[in-house]
Order: sequence, then C-alpha cells, then structure tokens
Amino acid sequence: MNTRKVALITGSGKRRVGWHVADAFAQRGYKLAIHYRSSAAEALETVAEFQKRDVEAAAFAADLTDEQAVRNLVEQALARFGRIDVLVNCAAAWRSKRLEEVTAADVRSFFETNTLGTFLCCQHVGLAMTRQQEGGSIVTFGDWATSRPYVNYAGYFPSKGAIPTLTRCLAVELGTRNPRVRVNCILPGPVMLPPDLPIAEREQAINATLVKREGRPENVAQAVMHFVENDFLTGVCLPVDGGRSVYAIDSEG
Repeated sequence: MNTRKVALITGSGKRRVGWHVADAFAQRGYKLAIHYRSSAAEALETVAEFQKRDVEAAAFAADLTDEQAVRNLVEQALARFGRIDVLVNCAAAWRSKRLEEVTAADVRSFFETNTLGTFLCCQHVGLAMTRQQEGGSIVTFGDWATSRPYVNYAGYFPSKGAIPTLTRCLAVELGTRNPRVRVNCILPGPVMLPPDLPIAEREQAINATLVKREGRPENVAQAVMHFVENDFLTGVCLPVDGGRSVYAIDSEG
C-alpha cells in the first residue's frame, strides 16, 4: 500500500514562496496538490516540473473566497490522493495604497482573500483531517508587521492581523476533535520582495532587520517543515523576519 503523505499548498502554481514550500515537501517524498486561482499555464508547468522529478503532483483551480469552490478543491484533492496530511496557506494578496485612496472594496477584497480564504481552507481541510487517524498539520501565513504596521498598507494589515486569532481558534476547534490535528502560523518578514518594489523601500526593509539581508523562500519553507515535523507544536505563531519584529533601528546610540 502506498503510504506517501500528501501536501496541499495554496498559491503554489507560480514560482513564489508557495512553490518553494511545495519543493521542500517534494524533497521529502510527499505527493503534491498544487493550488492556483487563475494562473493555469504556470501551475501546469509546475506540476510537469515536479513530475519530471518522479514526484506525484496534480494542479487544482479554486477561488478561495468561494466556499463551494473550496469544498470542491478539497473533495477533488481527496479523490485524487485519498488523504491530505498537510495544508499550507500561501495564497495571499498584498499591495500598498495610501490611506486617502483606500476604499471599502479594497478592505473587503483583502479580507476575502487573506482571511476568509484561509479560514475556508483550514475549515474544510481541517475537518477532513479530523476524520483521518493520522490527523494532519496546517500552517497559516500572517505578517510580522501587524504588530508594528508601516504606512500605506492600512487596507491590507487588518486582514493579516486576524490570522493569529484564526490560527489559535482552529487549533482548538480541530485539536479537540482529533488531537493529531495541529494548526500553526508563520509571520514572514522581507522574503522575496516584489521585483517592482522601489529600491528605497527595499533597502529600508533590509536595513530594518538584524541580519541585514532579505530572507530566502527556503527560510520560510524550513519554518513550515519545523511545524509539520514537531508534533508538540500547535497554536503557535512564529516570526520568520530576520529579527525585524524585535529591532528598533533608531535604538542604536
């Protein structure tokens, strides 16, 4: 009987952080459920690339803000693989906008994508995991800066600020149904900064870390694997930010 584990990684079709997380699971022998919303061609390329490495992988399309679409995603992944051992919620929306220009539609869009989408995936995958004897591990993604927000992201930060609470709630809800289901959260810092980010903003983000460099996606993937492999961790939020959340750059005399 094939007992290889299965990881579902949302937002992993494109070669961003989610792709690198999927790659880390591939290296550990997992089967991969690659999720995408609209980038079908890139997702199929990703699947083909993993298959060339003898990794069993399949692509699944879903708008994570649509509850029925999430239900379908979970059902299709279970039908394809028979189980889901790990869920990593990498899909997210992130962009800057001056407070004067932020609309109700902007705030609603961020909450639907970042908060509701994460909740629905955790809810439906998590309940499936409670029915598995082996349980499962869920990793959500918040943002270190919700505790020390910077300007021009007022429309975005509230949607990520809800993720730690969501993580703790679902750790309790799912863990009380099956003690082998765990939910943890990563709070990333400057990792794979957008290529169109102004140079001044990029340098400011890097200089505000203690390690004085941009993080690598592998740093995030390592944190994900830590949560998956350490079965005594649940309800935990871990900054992966090079010390940015603890360092006040203007404190040096």
